[in-house]
Amino acid sequence: MNRREILRRSAAAGLLATPAAGLLAGCATSGGGDEGDKGAYKGTKSEQNPLGVAEDAPLEVVIFNGGFGEDYAKAHEAMYKERYPKAEIKHSATAEISKTLQPRFVDGSPPDVVNNSGAGQIDFNGLVSQNALADLGELLAAPSLDTPGKTVKDTLLPGTVEVGSYDGRFLVLNYTYTVYGIWHSTKLFADRGWEDAKTWDDHIALCRRIKAAGIAPWTYAGVHPRYMSWPLISTAIKLGGPSVALAIDNLEPNAWKSDAMKTAADAWHQIVKDKFILDGSPGLDHKQSQTAWCQGKAAFISCGSWLESEQKDVTPAGFNMTVAPTPSLGSGDKLPYEAIRGTAGEPFMVPAKARNVAGGLEYFRTMLSRKGAQDFTKKVASLPVVAGATEGIDLPYGLSTVVKALDASGSNGFNWVYNNYYRKLERNLVDAACGEFFSGRISPAEFLDQCQKGADSIAQDNSVKKYKRSA
Repeated sequence: MNRREILRRSAAAGLLATPAAGLLAGCATSGGGDEGDKGAYKGTKSEQNPLGVAEDAPLEVVIFNGGFGEDYAKAHEAMYKERYPKAEIKHSATAEISKTLQPRFVDGSPPDVVNNSGAGQIDFNGLVSQNALADLGELLAAPSLDTPGKTVKDTLLPGTVEVGSYDGRFLVLNYTYTVYGIWHSTKLFADRGWEDAKTWDDHIALCRRIKAAGIAPWTYAGVHPRYMSWPLISTAIKLGGPSVALAIDNLEPNAWKSDAMKTAADAWHQIVKDKFILDGSPGLDHKQSQTAWCQGKAAFISCGSWLESEQKDVTPAGFNMTVAPTPSLGSGDKLPYEAIRGTAGEPFMVPAKARNVAGGLEYFRTMLSRKGAQDFTKKVASLPVVAGATEGIDLPYGLSTVVKALDASGSNGFNWVYNNYYRKLERNLVDAACGEFFSGRISPAEFLDQCQKGADSIAQDNSVKKYKRSA
């Protein structure tokens, strides 16, 4: 079964659940753009120039300087420059997108392309509600740059358009396909004679062996403790089924206190009680905890499939990082051990007030070409949302395990979207509860109570637009 089929089936099973919009309020702008005004620079549309790019129009691209770095974007810019040699391209990268760019949205002078990602992301709900984003529909209808006979939309993996659509308008291009799981070093496990566990009881037994060998079984990003909510919620979903995620996404009463969530929280509390977590982890950020893991100070870490790229400069040769699903709690689980979480992510947008909207769309067409997508995979060891982008490429070890995990998961893949609907709930409220829980300061019941109170506060806030999904 090829990757397209995997994702098609996963999408059908609700893996790529569609966030119509997220609660991402708080970005004041100077007002939305007129849909009839596609920026200050306009060229003549033709078969060779379907988006009407002005060949000498400058293009400004701002990239989030995170796990993927910025080299891949510079390569895409070079590809754009090949087609439009008269265009001057201004490139910059920042870890603080909102702090850097929100003033420019306010005064009506945003860049042409923005990789709106990271903890400092500009809230999408504010951008969408104020019509601050250009409609990308024209991009979808344009012919692919290097796949004859197909439009750009035809080349995208299932779910990509839905995840980036708000009230039926495609406004955000999520460029990567991310898998979330528990990571370990195949070399470390082989050297020590350990075998990764598929059940929770076996996982705890393995943690005891690892601790006895003088290595911490776990570490995590204590500065961003929500990373540990991912395996906990995944455990609950595999036990209780996708309805667990549906209830959380829809802000249903006591969704965080379901039997599945209680059982999962009790299970994960054991790694806290038994002191299986590396000392000092609560004070580590994501890079520090991941580096400690790469150094062999801990055996397991929770992360998305950007991990290999983010750690490439410090990962020892032969480390062979491997992703695995969360262990099954028992035979009563509604989803098999192989079921794993995945979704389209890493958002890009073209501001409606950009000077070169057509150029921004053309830049996206370059990113979504087979050449652009394959170059991205080679540079950052991550999966793009372009079908066939990994064909013929010698994948790095970690990414090859991601593809294998997706293959094994098949139609049992799952996801949740409350973090897209209500960003504050994950980034602030659940994050804080995870910090208290995994540092041992609160019980499982108190953890779930804090999460539920956070969800209730969103549900009761009349200023917050609510969203419902049915599958």
